[in-house]
Amino acid sequence: MRAVPAGQKRIKHLRLPEFTDAKSYWDPIQNVEVVRILAGEYYVTHCEEMITTVLGSCISVCIRDKAINIGGMNHFMLPEENRSNGDDSPRRLTADAAYGSYAMERLINCILKYGGRRENLEIKIFGGGRIIGGMTDIGQQNIAFVRSYLRTERLAVLAEDVGGDLPRRMAYLPVSGKVLVKKLRNIRSETIIKQENVYREDLRRSSSQGGDVELFGDFG
Repeated sequence: MRAVPAGQKRIKHLRLPEFTDAKSYWDPIQNVEVVRILAGEYYVTHCEEMITTVLGSCISVCIRDKAINIGGMNHFMLPEENRSNGDDSPRRLTADAAYGSYAMERLINCILKYGGRRENLEIKIFGGGRIIGGMTDIGQQNIAFVRSYLRTERLAVLAEDVGGDLPRRMAYLPVSGKVLVKKLRNIRSETIIKQENVYREDLRRSSSQGGDVELFGDFG
């Protein structure tokens, strides 16, 4: 049986209460516990953890309080907000969680709940690629939304990597603020396009029916 690294045990024990059940794995190369999020999810931590995701036209916003080193990342699919229920579960995968306003509100409020202060927030934004040709540029809509949202909230962006025609794999370490980004090509783009299309249709159906959404599978 493979031994569980001591750091992994410690981190899971120290996680914020809302995220104790988050699935993760140990990366022996980076020597860090890794939590992967999908569209409609967010994760906040004050531990030495890495948060990772893959973005096509979606946006992820990385936010941390640089004074106390607590932060997190979201992953949203569309800019419009569509509130349909009052569930406050942080990782419940409802249609609301995939929309920008809700995703930003939940991430920021969680950081503030655990001692973060708005004047200390360090913000970085990623994604919004135009990976589906011949269609409405959802990625650009997402970029425009998040920039407008942050201006309205008077929150400055420290760094960004948005737009373009390639999807991205990214990883964020909230304690240090470090972000790793890799552009993906060829077959990876086709896979992400298919998955985003499926999920977008699920969102539309769920919105009309008032139900929950089952997220698409692992990117691998």
